[in-house]
Amino acid sequence: MLDNMIFKQLMKHSFTIPVEVTYPNGKTEKYGNGAPQVKIKVNEKIPVKDLLRNASITLGEAYMDKKIEVSGSLQVLINSAYESANSFLNNNNKFKRFLPKQSHSEESSKNDVQSHYDLGNDFYKLWLDKTMTYSCAYFEKPDDSLEEAQMNKVHHILKKLDPKPGSSLLDIGCGWGTLMLTAAREYNMNVVGITLSEEQYNAVKQRIKDEGLEDQAEVLLEDYRELDHLPFDYITSVGMFEHVGEENLGEYFNTISRYLKSNGVALIHGITRQQGGAYNGWINKYIFPGGYVPGLNENLTHIIESGMQVADIEMLRRHYQRTLEMWTDNFHKVLPEVRKMHDERFIRMWDLYLQACAASFESGNIDVIQYLISKGPSARTLPMTRDYMYKD
Repeated sequence: MLDNMIFKQLMKHSFTIPVEVTYPNGKTEKYGNGAPQVKIKVNEKIPVKDLLRNASITLGEAYMDKKIEVSGSLQVLINSAYESANSFLNNNNKFKRFLPKQSHSEESSKNDVQSHYDLGNDFYKLWLDKTMTYSCAYFEKPDDSLEEAQMNKVHHILKKLDPKPGSSLLDIGCGWGTLMLTAAREYNMNVVGITLSEEQYNAVKQRIKDEGLEDQAEVLLEDYRELDHLPFDYITSVGMFEHVGEENLGEYFNTISRYLKSNGVALIHGITRQQGGAYNGWINKYIFPGGYVPGLNENLTHIIESGMQVADIEMLRRHYQRTLEMWTDNFHKVLPEVRKMHDERFIRMWDLYLQACAASFESGNIDVIQYLISKGPSARTLPMTRDYMYKD
């Protein structure tokens, strides 16, 4: 009885939109004014102690197991919870002591990456665009397709570097290779990409062969900390630092500095919280083991302490919200094909992941930021204004 009373109080203060909740005893409560925008059905009792211990894990697992069902948009519901100052979601980070202790050794990092990215190229091909780019797109025009926006992002990153033909580029966490191969093919650069995903490694290696870029491009299945190459003129790293762990962020930026030539330039693109670093228990347990979203000040401190300088910072939060919304639409369209690969629990997990992330970007709970940094004063290598970034 006490659990039910506390749960109802939590629900009462957790959303900024009108919500209808049906409890296991069949009784229905309405919270907020107006017609409910989302309806929640709680099929089984959820212990309040579990909810207070870690709300994201408890509610995420309840949704995966159909203990909770939602009629309406998950994104709208979760965005509303993030926007409510009194929501239990906004207090989740203080429970990080209950998370399993994380390891970011080379072996554990490899296992973490492969657990996510090696779900299979066939799975990602179903709902990503043709470029197989699994990071925030860049929408230059309102009607850009996802593929157009992903290529916009690739060119936006490369243009920021102001690269010179024949120069060298290292892409740390190269994904399926679109950025590094575009740099080789269209910017006449000599590129090296590294990944810990065997699926991505095999795909990029085949792309290099298919596109006849063996003299300009190389992909390595290797930990970023163990690269044995000469320093590079340029470095890119997209969606990587979220996976290295809080304790390894300094080493990550020191490694970039070590691999970068004097007066070299790097573009680092990744999920960042302006409010400070954070863990998410459910994401860590089911989606990205070992994940940690660093704070803006945290990253800037590491960049400066590594001997590099910040030349430019750009926030792309709304672009990632839109990217995730398009991925969600694509995922829903191919559910019959996904069901041939995975069970319903996986599908509910992945759907929740995509929509929850979209909500988190929409609410400003997290951001995605591009850091343009240089080893040495940027004035020596980069133009004095931003105009060069937008020239065709």
